[in-house]
Amino acid sequence: MIKKRYSRILLLFALSIGVIFLISGCVKQPSTALIEEPTTVEQEVVAVEEEVPLDEAESVLAGSVDEPELAGYHVVKKGECLWWIAEYEDVYNDPFMWPLIYTANTDQINNPDLIYPDQKLKIPRGGYTIEEVKEARQRAGAPRPYTPPDEALAPAY
Repeated sequence: MIKKRYSRILLLFALSIGVIFLISGCVKQPSTALIEEPTTVEQEVVAVEEEVPLDEAESVLAGSVDEPELAGYHVVKKGECLWWIAEYEDVYNDPFMWPLIYTANTDQINNPDLIYPDQKLKIPRGGYTIEEVKEARQRAGAPRPYTPPDEALAPAY
């Protein structure tokens, strides 16, 4: 008799759960997404070739190349670290060069992991040998070889 009562309660509980799922929409609904057929658009490409004297072409190319303006200092914003600052395109474009910023600012920074908003950090641009740059990258954990990548804006050496 007690077993029948427990089995009835269990059956009633299972049915009520099923009804709740059915009402709440947890049952998988058929997809109502529209399937759009791919359309192709044909365009005619016309190439116009024009003769340009070499001197004029060189002057056009020289004017169109924009070199990034390099920062001489950086004002720290909330949440930044030396790794991120070194990675900025106008700084070094290489996060592994953060030790160069640290050594140039030891008067303001005691611990390279602790920099604060509104600190004005110097970004050194010259006076380093290639060996000093490699040593800084090695200290930061860069993979071998420790030479800066081509896209990095390493200090002049």
